[in-house]
Amino acid sequence: MMLLAIIVRIVLFALLWWVLTSGDSNGWAIGAVTIALAVAVSLRLRAPGARRLFVMRFPGFLIFFILHSIKAGVQVAGMALRPRLDLQPAMLEIDLRLPEERARVFLAGTLSLLPGTLSAGLDGNRLLLHVLDRRMPIEQEVRNAEARVARLFRISL
Repeated sequence: MMLLAIIVRIVLFALLWWVLTSGDSNGWAIGAVTIALAVAVSLRLRAPGARRLFVMRFPGFLIFFILHSIKAGVQVAGMALRPRLDLQPAMLEIDLRLPEERARVFLAGTLSLLPGTLSAGLDGNRLLLHVLDRRMPIEQEVRNAEARVARLFRISL
């Protein structure tokens, strides 16, 4: 079981390194060291009794994340290219339904990586989220992402 965890981490960190270096082969010497350190740290940081991510569900989450990143990127680009910049930025407080802190932190980080949103704070189950336009269906998007994170962490909402 530990060998599988190590192999999965190596593959995921190598894929991340490849994406971050845009596939440039010149950085793999440093990448190999970085990947080895990341694997060691990730194995060491697992909290006792904490739920693990369901690795087989991660590809589905990754597809969800990429598709929503593209969708949000197109929306933000559309807003930026309008002749008259008509934005209504806002700070929204959203009550999260995720019962575990790790899952809430993962959700907040995920939302910060999506164009047009930035997690500005997390206090218990309350998420403070900065959005570019409050007229967008932000709460529904947060609920969709929250459901995906819950599935990833094997949490029922």
